[in-house]
Amino acid sequence: MNDKTTRSVTAPTSESAYGAPCWVSLMARDLGAAQDFYGTVLGWEFRKGRLGDDFTIALADGVPVAGIGALAPRLTVAVAWTPYFAVEDADVAGARIRERSGTVAVGPISLSTGRGLLAADRDGAVFGVWEGELVHDWPAWRDHAPAWIRLLSRDAFDSAIFYGEVFDWAGGRAGCCEVTYAEGAVLLHRDGRVLARLTSGADPTSGNPLLHPRWHVHFAVKDVEETASAARRCGATLLGERSTSTGAEVSLRDPDGAIFTVSSYDGMVPALPHPLVH
Repeated sequence: MNDKTTRSVTAPTSESAYGAPCWVSLMARDLGAAQDFYGTVLGWEFRKGRLGDDFTIALADGVPVAGIGALAPRLTVAVAWTPYFAVEDADVAGARIRERSGTVAVGPISLSTGRGLLAADRDGAVFGVWEGELVHDWPAWRDHAPAWIRLLSRDAFDSAIFYGEVFDWAGGRAGCCEVTYAEGAVLLHRDGRVLARLTSGADPTSGNPLLHPRWHVHFAVKDVEETASAARRCGATLLGERSTSTGAEVSLRDPDGAIFTVSSYDGMVPALPHPLVH
């Protein structure tokens, strides 16, 4: 549907955060089971969202972390954690994705607070686009980073060009996101805070799902080992673990099939000044 949705004048909108990752969300086959799993494993509490009875907001210590919704039977999409990027016009974003050989799988569709679509980049990594009201506490979500994202692609520089052209990264416009290169990754940042990392090395033919082109969603936890143990007790599958310069990371597949990573690192550090031009 292409009709614009009426919006509250009090809520922040995607126009104020255009081009930036603004949310992460899971569409689950069983909403209640997903809430039970993540509530037990990550200690989340849930409140009803503004998108209807089939969508909830996950809270950690009262701060919004992510959305979990019930997957509509008519949608033939995989159960997955998906990052959403803020745009001023979902139709324009969708056209740019298609023009650059990406795929729009769903939408734009109109919801009570805005319009969204699901897409995949040229490598097949799935992401979302959102036009409309953001969660009321979006600045707190951005600054406290209870969730952060990393793209594994075949070529981070090529991916940076794709997303940069879709979302106006490094476009010279006031308030746009910037990109730099540091420590082997392309960093997306704004106002001195890293919002996402893009890394190379994906192999779509690998038998390891962690090596497929994918946006990896990380959740910061106090104790990675204990969280991973709790997840396995609740039916999750351990996919991989590693130690990095910023702490431990463990990647898991939840009982519904969605891949996520728990990390001791919150992802928010000043970016190093090595600008990229696209």
